[in-house]
Amino acid sequence: MKEQVLQSGGSSTREILNKTAFPVLFTISFTHLLNDLMQAIVPAVYPMFKSNFNLTFAQIGLITFASQLTASILQPFIGYYTDRTPRPFSLAAGMLFTLSGLIVLALAPGFGTILAAVCLMGVGSAIFHPESSRVAYLASGGKRGLAQSIFQLGGNAGSAVGPLLAAVIIVPYGQFNILWITLVSVLAIIILFRIGKWYKGHLVLRAAGNHPADVKPNLSKVKIWSSVAILLVLIFSKYFYMASMTSYFTFYLIEKFGVSVQQSQLYLFIFLGSVAAGTLIGGPLGDTFGRKYVIWFSILGAAPFTLMLPFASLFWIGVLAAIIGVIIASAFSAILVYAQELLPGNVGMVSGLFFGFAFGMGGLGSALLGKLADATSIEHVFYICSFLPLIGVITGFLPSLNKLKPKV
Repeated sequence: MKEQVLQSGGSSTREILNKTAFPVLFTISFTHLLNDLMQAIVPAVYPMFKSNFNLTFAQIGLITFASQLTASILQPFIGYYTDRTPRPFSLAAGMLFTLSGLIVLALAPGFGTILAAVCLMGVGSAIFHPESSRVAYLASGGKRGLAQSIFQLGGNAGSAVGPLLAAVIIVPYGQFNILWITLVSVLAIIILFRIGKWYKGHLVLRAAGNHPADVKPNLSKVKIWSSVAILLVLIFSKYFYMASMTSYFTFYLIEKFGVSVQQSQLYLFIFLGSVAAGTLIGGPLGDTFGRKYVIWFSILGAAPFTLMLPFASLFWIGVLAAIIGVIIASAFSAILVYAQELLPGNVGMVSGLFFGFAFGMGGLGSALLGKLADATSIEHVFYICSFLPLIGVITGFLPSLNKLKPKV
């Protein structure tokens, strides 16, 4: 690889680095699909675990909390480390943790072992997200919003497909059939090993081409970190609401409308499928019109529909879930790229912080909402959560980076 770089010349090297590597983006997006498909299996089989092991809603929430907390604590540290010491093959190595977690989950005899299994899967997710997000960044060719949207699309598509696979493969036949999902992790390991080879070669190209560092925004440190804090509050509102949908939407439909587990998972698929579709919109719109405006619309714009959902009929719940999913999904790519532009040169740390915080808020939200559901009702949980997108008004305090002169 080094010889090829030296022979290619500086100008051609720059052309390669500045060109959007769509094959790499779609491949890393596909592995994101595989990773999040496996992660989505866990909440999809919550009704089965609740029945098999007589779990409370609080215990269901603790399962999500254990998984997401493991991922959220580790991700920023992994990202910070790999910013300074890149590890191209860590993606394939991290997937081994997910494989181990699936095996333990399939054989788990009780609540404690389930917690251990989801923690193993959390470690795998903690390694995957910051490093795969960096691959998307490197392959973007400057189209960072588009690259993150393509990357996120795979993850959201995987989250949508997971419940369907659970409904077809696991729920009708039992917990042991989770072992079939390990084939997905083996496929992911093979693909990620090949991605690791591209990642390693790209790092050599960047070094040989003297690739310039990203410019810094002309903002004070106080303004930068206050903006990061605002972004994290927006992540809190988004992922607390997402936790109500991903962990308890099926229970809400079963309790309020008396639908079957399989029917409830179809409605969850509608929501998660719309999330996958909406994800592809936010990044390119942010590249074109400015990320602040996309963030504003995607958080606050969901509020009218979330406020209607607790009072809707079963039919209109399906319609509203699709609309909410499309709108709220456009936020994360814009938020992540905005944060990366606030703190250039720290792609892994920023990705790890925001993915980790998102997972942590999702896990904490699931645990707290589970306790609230035990104390009140699932319907009350959805009424309370319907107000969360109103927090999006604080987006107005973010600076418009596209209007600022960069400080080189």
